[in-house]
Formats: sequence, structure tokens, C-alpha cells
Amino acid sequence: MKVGVLGGGRMGAGIAHTFLLAGDEVLVIEQDVESADAAASRIRESLVRSVKRGTTTHALEDLTDRLQTGTELTSFADRDLVIEAVPEDRALKSEALARVESVLAVDAVLASNTSSISIDALAAPLARPQSFLGLHFFNPVPSSSLVEIVSGSATDPALVVQARGWVEALGKTPIVVRDSPGFASSRLGLVLALEAIRMLDAGVASAEDIDRAMELGYRHPMGPLRTTDIVGLDVRLGIAEELCLTLGERFAPPSLLRQMVADGRLGRKSGEGFYRWDDE
Repeated sequence: MKVGVLGGGRMGAGIAHTFLLAGDEVLVIEQDVESADAAASRIRESLVRSVKRGTTTHALEDLTDRLQTGTELTSFADRDLVIEAVPEDRALKSEALARVESVLAVDAVLASNTSSISIDALAAPLARPQSFLGLHFFNPVPSSSLVEIVSGSATDPALVVQARGWVEALGKTPIVVRDSPGFASSRLGLVLALEAIRMLDAGVASAEDIDRAMELGYRHPMGPLRTTDIVGLDVRLGIAEELCLTLGERFAPPSLLRQMVADGRLGRKSGEGFYRWDDE
């Protein structure tokens, strides 16, 4: 399959990596040459790690030969599937999706990696909403086993079945969710994360002990604060703001979260969040 990814940041690079390991041809488009080159380097480095760890039977040369990067949206014209992975901003995603759709073949599928924005809202300006759905991957994409398939009210049911097959071919487990604010994963994950942040701010317990409560008491593989560091505090804040607008004040971002984002303490990607990540 010929796959396109719009955006080569951490999520886009991880999505590209996963499809490459599944044997697909992948084209990543970025906004400028510098960003495209950075995306290519990011993906190649992750592929090298997969080869060294033995998590793929493909040779590195085979993997990199099936990867292309560029800056022209028209290059998506031959893609079977294009996944939008730009930052979690409704206006930005809507504009990007409309521009991509305008260059796709009529039988191509367009998907968004949004973690919280309504699929119906993103589909509204599209000419072919029946060929659009959500494919919500999780960070880090290569090692995460879940993909959330989000079906909008106009999404062709046959496309959802097809998407299940794509996800399973990646070696991941799909769940299907009807379009609603925060879907299933972000909505549930955010409730726990926001309450953990409020508890930390109130001095109920340390970040480590709050996380241990969920890891040891409820068998969560990772606590909500460490998970937030990996997701990115800025990403959590964006989702919280979106859900606060649609679902109410119970999703209002805590002041501590806002302050940490303002201070640039975004989690693992900045080196510090609720934990220090200097050695990660």
C-alpha cells in the first residue's frame, strides 16, 4: 500500500515507521525542506533502532528505500491512504485536510490522527466525508499496541472494516469508536491525568507515589503523570481545552498544567515535566 503522512514530528514519524515495518511505501510531507530533512533523519534513526533490536526482519536498506520525504502536497496524488498528523489545533487540521483532499485520487482514503477533535467537525468542509475517518495512534507509535478507529456520521461503514484490516496488518489492535468528544481513549485517560495533576498541586502525594498507586494498586503499566510526560503536557492541555468546551468544566485544565506548559516543561520531549528525562 502507498501511504502518505502529513507532518513528520514525533507522531508522524512514528506512524511512518510503523507502516514501513509493515512493508508499505511511505511518503512524509512537511512544511519546508529543513523540516522534511529532520523528519527523514528522525524516521531513519528509529528504523536503525528497530533493526538493531531485532524487532523487524526487514533490512535497513529495504526500509529506507521505501521512505520518501518532501514538501509538495501534490506528491500525495498516488497515495492509497493519507494520515494527517499536524498539531492538535482544529483550524490547522481542517485547513490541512481540505488541502490534502484536493490533491488525492477519488478512491483514496483520508484520515486524521486527532486525539480529541470531532471527526464530523473536521469532515464538514470535505468533499468526500464518506472517505474520511479518525486513525488515532498512540505515542510512542512503534511500541504501542492500540489504534483507535473513529467513525464519523458520514464515514462509509465499509471503510471502517477496511481500516480494521490495515491496523491488524500493522500488528496492532483496533478499537472502533463513534465520533464523540475525546473519543474513548483520550476522554478516559484525561480524566485520570487531570485528577492526578490536581492531587499533586494540592500536595496529596508526590508524582512518584501518585503513579505507584495506579501501577501497583490498579495494575496500570504506567502512572498518569509519567504517561502525561510521554504524551506531552502541551498535548494534554490542548485536549483538556477541547473537552472543556464540549463536555464541561470537569475537563477544565488545572492551573499547574497551564503553568508548566507556559514554562516549557512539556515532559519527555523537553527533558522535564513531572519527571526529569535527562537520561532518556
